[in-house]
Amino acid sequence: MAGSVNKVIILGNLGRDPEIKTFSNGNRMANLRIATSETWRDRNTGERREKTEWHSVSIFSEGLVKVVEQYLRKGSKVYIEGQLQTRKWQDQSGQDRYTTEIILQGFNGQLVMLDSRSGGDFGGGSSGGFGGNTGNNNFGSSNAGHQNNDWGKTNGDFDNNTPAGGNKNEGHDPFGIDLDDDVPF
Repeated sequence: MAGSVNKVIILGNLGRDPEIKTFSNGNRMANLRIATSETWRDRNTGERREKTEWHSVSIFSEGLVKVVEQYLRKGSKVYIEGQLQTRKWQDQSGQDRYTTEIILQGFNGQLVMLDSRSGGDFGGGSSGGFGGNTGNNNFGSSNAGHQNNDWGKTNGDFDNNTPAGGNKNEGHDPFGIDLDDDVPF
């Protein structure tokens, strides 16, 4: 094999409010705990069974951190694309521990909110894309501005007052757009 791929895709719900941390150099990060569930019927008993997995997600893209801080809460449904990364650390007793996390950083991360800002569901559709190639409305992504109709600065910093063209006088607030359209199906 000529190369390799490190890509993780999950769709789940936040198990708690996001945790935002600020480093001494002013950079920020967001930590999320996301639950994904699998359900099935037991062949022998006919009972409905469920298995929940918990995933740790760390976001280092400043634009995505701003979006997470402003719009995500416990219970929010999100689609995440990132990379697996294992880090080594020591507990209080000096024992080496390992943690595997999903990392969103630079151009390799994507976050899509799948429910409205008020917590209601859009019927499974995407209310806004945050990150890579999510369609026409990418807000705060690390590669926003490289597609048509992207909002925000081309360097990935989130600025809801400046459209991709950069002229504040002709822009409008992307979060003021009513995304709750009647879907014909």
